[in-house]
Amino acid sequence: MTILDVGRICVKKLGREAGRKCVVVDIIDKSFVLVTGPQALSGVKRRRANVNHLEPIAAKLKVTRQASDEDIIKAVEAEGKTEEMKANL
Repeated sequence: MTILDVGRICVKKLGREAGRKCVVVDIIDKSFVLVTGPQALSGVKRRRANVNHLEPIAAKLKVTRQASDEDIIKAVEAEGKTEEMKANL
């Protein structure tokens, strides 16, 4: 079992979106995952990300694999983490 599972909230460590929070939406292989902010919430576009460029945090959302951005926003609001997701590190 890996720490980067579907629904895990992570912080991007490298790239133009460094310091922003994102949610793992799908696992592509052992080196890459599909993440989304979503962009309307944290500014992270839905894209493939290297697992070495992500720092997982303890928080996890209850979402399904390949969840849409609207589903992610609803899950973030249900958990009360909207302000946490908007904050940059």
